[in-house]
Amino acid sequence: MTQVPLTGGRPADTRGSDAARGWFSRLDRDVRTAIGLFAISFALIAASRVLGPNFGSLAQMKAILVISSFLMVVAFGQQMVILLGGLDLSVASMMTLGGVLAFKWVGGADSAVAWGVPAILLITAALGACSGVGVSLIRIPPFIMTLAMGVILYGVTLGFTQGTPTGQPSAALSALFASTPLGTPILYLMVLGTAAGCFLQMRTSFGRKLYALGTNPTAAYVAALPVHRLTIATYAISGASAGLAGILMLGYVRGVTLTLGQSYLLPSVAAVVIGGTSIVGGRGIYLGAAAGAVLLTTLSTIVSSLGIAEGWRTIIYGVVIFVALVLLRDDLTLLIKRSVSSSRREP
Repeated sequence: MTQVPLTGGRPADTRGSDAARGWFSRLDRDVRTAIGLFAISFALIAASRVLGPNFGSLAQMKAILVISSFLMVVAFGQQMVILLGGLDLSVASMMTLGGVLAFKWVGGADSAVAWGVPAILLITAALGACSGVGVSLIRIPPFIMTLAMGVILYGVTLGFTQGTPTGQPSAALSALFASTPLGTPILYLMVLGTAAGCFLQMRTSFGRKLYALGTNPTAAYVAALPVHRLTIATYAISGASAGLAGILMLGYVRGVTLTLGQSYLLPSVAAVVIGGTSIVGGRGIYLGAAAGAVLLTTLSTIVSSLGIAEGWRTIIYGVVIFVALVLLRDDLTLLIKRSVSSSRREP
């Protein structure tokens, strides 16, 4: 048994242990999680070399990073909501709406990007804010409120398009995914967006209040934090993020369908959970969610390359969430208790 000196401090045999463990062990746990997920992703890409000469190359790595950009954007908004202890099930319909509106309004006119993209983001943010109003002011459970919003948005989009979206692809949006001598623009935007997301969460007053509210909602009320405004703003950010992902998807595939965002709902939750964000809120960073998005995209790409059915990807996402919930079962118990107590608390 290790003996601790009576004078206090560390055990005598641990002197210099920090230096021995190196810089990695001194990083924040969430940062270590993110780095670990990125490392696993790159290892999987390298290991896929055994599947064929086209696997494990830099070109494949670049393709995976480009494809993961859509999930990274959706996961940012989803994570912001989960940091509150909530959940946004409307992101799939919101993403589809963003793509449909961009296809219709922006079209082939590059000049329309300047007004069309901000207008679409304002619309999806306003719709997200409506979910926030329902959750915060009317006190509808997030699961029910966002599920209803998703169904309503899908119905509206179906009626708006008559089942067949019309419009033109945007050359300006497609240029984000084109290879240039300096690289692919979307990859630079991914790096900048990840840095901006981490800065918003960790270095701004809004981010600190968000963590405080997610950590202890009761204390947030007592401390007179603007709980309603924070909640509504967070759901608005989630709506705008999903709308932006739909716009970017239009630039990548040069067209839209009414199922554009359908395959991003479950992965957006899985990316956040696997990235280390607590399902009860108050803990996690966007870098982890971004790393989770890259890992899930890597797994999905490998599964597709092997010719395995689409359903296996859904199974992978479900297993990831299940394992994460098992590992965080204490958080799950706390979430259930918090949901019960909040339903009884007066606003």
